Amino acid sequence: MDYAGPTVEVTDRRTGEIHEAKVFVGVLAASNHTFADVTLTRSLPDWTASHVRMFEYWGGVPELVIPDNEKAAVRRASRYEPDINRTYHDLATHYGTAVLPARPRSPQDKAKVEAAVQNVGRWVLAPLRNHRFFSLSEVRDAVKPLLAALNERPFQKAEGSRRSLFEDLDRPALKPLPAERYEYAQWRKARVNLDYHIQVDGHLYSVPHALRREEVEVRLSATTIEVFFKHRRVAAHVRGRRKGGYTTVRAHLPAAHRAHLEWTPSRLVRWARKTGPQTAAFTKELLDSRPHPEQGYRSCLGLMRLARAYPAERMEAACRRALDNGMLSYKSVKSILSTGLDQAGAGEQRSLDLPGDHAHVRGPDYYANSDNGKEA
Repeated sequence: MDYAGPTVEVTDRRTGEIHEAKVFVGVLAASNHTFADVTLTRSLPDWTASHVRMFEYWGGVPELVIPDNEKAAVRRASRYEPDINRTYHDLATHYGTAVLPARPRSPQDKAKVEAAVQNVGRWVLAPLRNHRFFSLSEVRDAVKPLLAALNERPFQKAEGSRRSLFEDLDRPALKPLPAERYEYAQWRKARVNLDYHIQVDGHLYSVPHALRREEVEVRLSATTIEVFFKHRRVAAHVRGRRKGGYTTVRAHLPAAHRAHLEWTPSRLVRWARKTGPQTAAFTKELLDSRPHPEQGYRSCLGLMRLARAYPAERMEAACRRALDNGMLSYKSVKSILSTGLDQAGAGEQRSLDLPGDHAHVRGPDYYANSDNGKEA
């Protein structure tokens, strides 16, 4: 497969801008059965999409695909070991085929497609040169009947056509298409942050916490991201679109952090209710008194520890006393328990001893005298 030299003009209806659409050509070597596709660019997404449409056009997959050293296909050209683009390699793996790029400066390796490009230019593109197109779909609709006519065209020096030879030779040899269509995906590298998340397009995704500071590979499709470490998949997430958002799997968190995520006001109040209504009421008041409930979580954990050290009756009495005095803190309950104030009795109040007669105390008789009242 290769791109044709001639392009097709596609006009943007809104702006009037003219785009030079590229023509992708593929050919089967035995029958010369030809495929052509039109895309706006020669980028990796368009390159792989043309392959998908090519395999579906033929209804099967060849054992081997031979591209030119297109940038979308080959990251580094080499006569002996070309470096295939990772996404292109994934596509080949998905369809069960292998990629063998043509050797650099070796046109004989791609003679078949060079001839196919000429035929597409002559029998498909030339008849369309005076047409005006406003979308790729219009171009593709126009190409289909011309491409079919090219493949049905009888050979000049042999019997049959590209179509008849395809049915006799190539179709039986093609591998069946996989059950699912290939989904385009890109590969990137990322460094795991201290909070065991990686950032991809502004969104953060969790990985196992043991991979902090490690470099991982990320495979991004339109709907999912997969994270690989040393060629082993360690995480998979649905693609998040919110910038600054988090997608976190609970199993990726350290045990202490998993416990923290389980702290919710309702859960803490349910725990406190097991000790008694006064403990539950104190816990709810403590959480409600904070600007954010999480600020009261650690205080509630302190109460849990006190509940393991003291009987439920003492916890209930201590929480009741703390509530009555508006002391909404773990330290207050701890102080009441450690000093034994919870055992002083619920109704016990300290008496207030008022002083007796004194020279500076006027008393009620003073105010009974109206003259003194006016003087005052």
